[in-house]
Amino acid sequence: MISNSDLKKYNKKADYSYTFGMFPTFELLKNCPGHVEKVLMHSTISEDVREKVTELCREKGIEVLESSRLIEKLRDKESCLLIGVLDKYEMEIRHDADHIVLVNPSDSGNVGTILRTALGFGIRDIAIIEPAVDIFSPKTIRASMGAMFSMRVQLFPSFDAYRTVYGGERTLYPFMLKATKKLGQVEVGDGHFGLIFGNEATGLDESFLSVGQSVIISHSSDIDSLNLSLATGIAIYEFTRRKFN
Repeated sequence: MISNSDLKKYNKKADYSYTFGMFPTFELLKNCPGHVEKVLMHSTISEDVREKVTELCREKGIEVLESSRLIEKLRDKESCLLIGVLDKYEMEIRHDADHIVLVNPSDSGNVGTILRTALGFGIRDIAIIEPAVDIFSPKTIRASMGAMFSMRVQLFPSFDAYRTVYGGERTLYPFMLKATKKLGQVEVGDGHFGLIFGNEATGLDESFLSVGQSVIISHSSDIDSLNLSLATGIAIYEFTRRKFN
């Protein structure tokens, strides 16, 4: 159990993290109660939220502490009135599932948005190739709107490490500008797939042209590329739309 005096501003090296705000904190409590250390409430929080949090924490056996001073010390925005304190934990992606593979993503907002989008279209397994953004950063969690706690996110030291374990079980589709097929030309089969995306600044290097079937999302010449989270969202929709039509 982490004592209140031990709680500091978020540090990547710490073995705990925070959810800032109501929605991600509720998602944490509903989906990962076993990893929750405690919940902090500000004195100005609305009575209905206070009641919901208190009741949910009572059901889960989780400590609730009203401490405006502690919240004001930890939060990054004045509007944050509720904080969940959670232990960091390891996850493992499934073999019998579709994957999103993010190679060296560097932006918490992008990764959080991708997690939420993937969950919305039924993909819960995300492989992240390091070096990469901190998946337990409160910024990543907030950008995912708490979707993080419904996902399986596994870190790998290299793409080869991912490919050795999971690559032979699915068709791999690296998304890159020098790809040999346009997204609309790809026929999605019945087997599992892995959609691979590169870093926001550099994308995937040319070695990925020999990985599976390379794909490009066509767009006008007025821009040089699409934002990572937007490109990933387009690809996820195209590969899963049969499930929702």
